[in-house]
Amino acid sequence: MSSKTDDQLALAAGLTAKTQQLCLGLESGAADILELVTPTTAELLLWWFGEDMVLARGGSATGGAGLNFHAGQKQAILNAIVAHEVLGQEREHWTLLDLYQACAPDALLTGNRMNEVASPKHAHPKYCFKMATGTGKTWVLQALMVWQLLNKTAALAEGINDARFTRQFMVVAPGLIVYERLLDAFCGKLVAGSTGRDFSTSDVFKFADLFVPEAYRDAVFAFVRGNVCSKAEIGLKATGNGMIAITNWHLLAEGDVPEDDVEDVEALGAPLDPHLVVGAVLPLTPGRATGNSLDVLDRRYARGNVLEFLAGLPELMVFNDEAHHIHDFKKEGETTEVEWQKSLSRIAATKGRRFVQVDFSATPYNDVGSGKNKRKLYFPHIVVDFDLKSAMRAGLVKSLVLDKRKEIGALPLEFKAERDEAGNPTLSEGQRVMLRAGLKKLRKLEADFAKIDPHRHPKMLVVCEDTTVSPLVAAFLQDQEGLNEDEVMTIDSGKKAELGEKDWAPVRERLFSVDSHATPRVIVSVLMLREGFDVNNICVIVPLRSSQAQILLEQTIGRGLRLMWRDDEYTDLKRENRERINAGQEPGSLIDVLSIVEHPAFQSFYDELLNEGLAGTTGDDTDDTSSTGDVLAAELREGFEAFDFGIPFILQEADELHAHDGLDISTLPAFTAMNVEQLTGLLGKGDTFISQDLQSATLFGDYRVDGAVMNVGGYNEYLSRLTRRISQALSEPMPKSNKIATHLAKPYLQVNTAELTGWLDDYIWTVLFGTTFNPLEGENWRVLLLQPVVDHITKVFAVALLESEQKHTTGQTEVHLRMLSEVPKLMLRESHSLEVSKCIYTRLGWPARNGGLERAFIHWAQADTQVQAFCKISENRHTFARLRYVKEDGLPAFYSPDFLVRTSDAVYLAETKAQQQTAHPNVQRKLKAALAWCERINALTPEQRGGPPWHYVLLAENVVYEWQAKGARLAELLDYARLRPLANASLQTSLI
Repeated sequence: MSSKTDDQLALAAGLTAKTQQLCLGLESGAADILELVTPTTAELLLWWFGEDMVLARGGSATGGAGLNFHAGQKQAILNAIVAHEVLGQEREHWTLLDLYQACAPDALLTGNRMNEVASPKHAHPKYCFKMATGTGKTWVLQALMVWQLLNKTAALAEGINDARFTRQFMVVAPGLIVYERLLDAFCGKLVAGSTGRDFSTSDVFKFADLFVPEAYRDAVFAFVRGNVCSKAEIGLKATGNGMIAITNWHLLAEGDVPEDDVEDVEALGAPLDPHLVVGAVLPLTPGRATGNSLDVLDRRYARGNVLEFLAGLPELMVFNDEAHHIHDFKKEGETTEVEWQKSLSRIAATKGRRFVQVDFSATPYNDVGSGKNKRKLYFPHIVVDFDLKSAMRAGLVKSLVLDKRKEIGALPLEFKAERDEAGNPTLSEGQRVMLRAGLKKLRKLEADFAKIDPHRHPKMLVVCEDTTVSPLVAAFLQDQEGLNEDEVMTIDSGKKAELGEKDWAPVRERLFSVDSHATPRVIVSVLMLREGFDVNNICVIVPLRSSQAQILLEQTIGRGLRLMWRDDEYTDLKRENRERINAGQEPGSLIDVLSIVEHPAFQSFYDELLNEGLAGTTGDDTDDTSSTGDVLAAELREGFEAFDFGIPFILQEADELHAHDGLDISTLPAFTAMNVEQLTGLLGKGDTFISQDLQSATLFGDYRVDGAVMNVGGYNEYLSRLTRRISQALSEPMPKSNKIATHLAKPYLQVNTAELTGWLDDYIWTVLFGTTFNPLEGENWRVLLLQPVVDHITKVFAVALLESEQKHTTGQTEVHLRMLSEVPKLMLRESHSLEVSKCIYTRLGWPARNGGLERAFIHWAQADTQVQAFCKISENRHTFARLRYVKEDGLPAFYSPDFLVRTSDAVYLAETKAQQQTAHPNVQRKLKAALAWCERINALTPEQRGGPPWHYVLLAENVVYEWQAKGARLAELLDYARLRPLANASLQTSLI
């Protein structure tokens, strides 16, 4: 990056440095930022970025991402919160100039920067996120919206109208493709055959575990479902106390700009056509049906109303997606604002810091100058810089290679379409060669990818110079290259207008679902798909445009950058590709590699990437090598059944019911330590008893009898308490205080409590003191409250109930075996795998990095004749072979053991660990969870668990190598090292 570029991005660098300092220790919950933000924001930060939650959502120290924000998204979210909530707190005004003064004051002294950021259009909070295509800008947008919404809700609940937060949002798209994608993201995809949307397919619902803490989900879902307004509903739809307006930039343009005319976006600042000028002055254009059309007039009137409505809101946060469309530009040295930027300034004019502008763009700059003086002029409010190079280094997008075939290099530099004598365009020979080269690459990818996964369908995108060329490309591919009509799809900027809304809907649905279908194979477009066309399977791009504007080239390439192979099993291969490209070598495979069939005129664009080792090249010699490198599918072997493993899942356990024979009260022992008279004499009379002895029995410590007389209701309450005490004694030990609170009591459910109360009543009246005893006569009742009497009754009945207990088993334990062979193949690297014969698969593999221990284990198991069958569990494919355990911090988590091994005597869950890892607290917790699961399974019959008992083994690296070096058998080590349960150990787990 040049020093000039560094100067332009000084705000992003300064804010990032400040944010990183404040967020040190955030993962462990010890960062300074947590003390500087609201409690709501602190809760969100720990939910999004706390180590516990990241791991719980599938993240790992080895690079697995799971459902989490990647580093670029994280930095963007944190920078926004620091800039807006931390640095901007307690400030009546918060402008772009203020942010510069807080983060990059020296940058204000460079060139015209101070005057620029002090202009009125920057007199409110304004943040631009420079994020590469395919790196999840929409997720950042939605996270920031959740942050604002929850904070505003919490503030209002406390009677505070915090100017930093809002519930009023508007999301602006550059065109229909992005507009409709945003509706999908917020409201869900359209339900087939209707205009309704399925909210369960929206981002905020599908990824709720990431975006929203559980306690807030219902409120967030309700807000989104009730407050999203399409562009036709803004200012008209009745919403709750907030709004999410989704529109495209045309709503903000003062003139009538055709919504589908994306080409007009490129003519920034061009003089208005005369008919537009006339239309602005004389809206009722004489003699023109469309000018006088009620639809047109209504639209113009409604647009004015919408702007007035938005201008009248007390606060608003605007998110501009693909924001390079929405800013000013320089022409002949004069800065000009585009019309929709003027509208934003108008909306912001009355709001001060309560108007917030958040821009997202992969290319937030304008091209200025020409020739050698051509350069990028970046937007001044960029607060984070996560560029294409950073995304490539992190493996978040496809690697980029140029297809440099000899035949292309030998062609002249002119790649424009030619014209015949009548002026009709025809494809030039250069364009035909490029199309053939792209198609050849596509066919090779299709054939190679189908060998390892027939459901992956690579696509080729052809970007034409204008709408007159795209039908020529389609005709060439069909007539001369043999493609069928349904294998080529042409999408131009006027396609929707040509088809109409009804016919466009299925075309759009087919376009956006190309990843899932074999056809179309080739998509031909002009500019319609330059933005918002977010599919994953574009693997070959043929740019036939003659424009050399860098911003257009970046946006074109951006359509193919999204990852196609997201499975963790391809991570090693893709990392090696990046390393080879960085070393100036051709990639070892084309897994998640984007091939650009590029003509030499655009070479300067790629030179910087090539020089930094971020883009590679391929040539004709790659035609004979596999596109998938050494990836191969390890299929089920013939006769795999003999080596299969059935993992038991307990679906339902048999119920054990307890019943009682009726108690024979007459056989129960009486209280013989003292008779009633002696007990009464010891007690004394009246209030002395109430003030002293009633306090001694804490179970009845709050029990009172008015006037020293017990009525029937009081006696019944006494029986109720006594029943509960006996139930408690049978269920679990009495609490130390000897007092049983009603809400804590757990009754002994094996006997009817009403029946027990009846037995107690009969016992007291006829047996307790060896003679008839009337507790309601005089003050007899008082002796029932004495601790020795209560203890005697409790003990007698507890013993009698246990002795009379009859156990009956009802139902059956239902067990289902999940077979490893349910997964028909594993994807492995040939260089990091081994042919095996005692496994359901033909080969087993190990990680390319730090996989030596697992490799040694596979070799040893294969060589040991006492091992009947074994298999390495794939975390990505054998998703049912996971143990649930509770981590040291108390949060639930899952893990998969490394191997299953069967001998003649047992089945082993074997975990291999480096020596230093075996003592880690979470490893020990996994150990206990696995041991408890094995105990539970071994309690089943051999038929239910599928044969021999199950055991868990944790093998340290040094033990494996030591036993192996001594010539011992693996089966012997497994039997020796298997874990045995400790006596009375209480461990709970489950396999899911």
